[in-house]
Amino acid sequence: MERDAKNLAMSGRRIGGIAALAIVALCIVAWIDGGEEPVHPIEQAIELPGSAR
Repeated sequence: MERDAKNLAMSGRRIGGIAALAIVALCIVAWIDGGEEPVHPIEQAIELPGSAR
């Protein structure tokens, strides 16, 4: 029974390590990509109702 608990603890550590590695990899990709795009003005003509003119 001690072996099962030890194996379970090691698999939990392994899953935690893999999850941490995935988060770090995702952060590195986001940092390299930057996520920034140039700002574009939003210009669009709209029609006003007759009473608002």
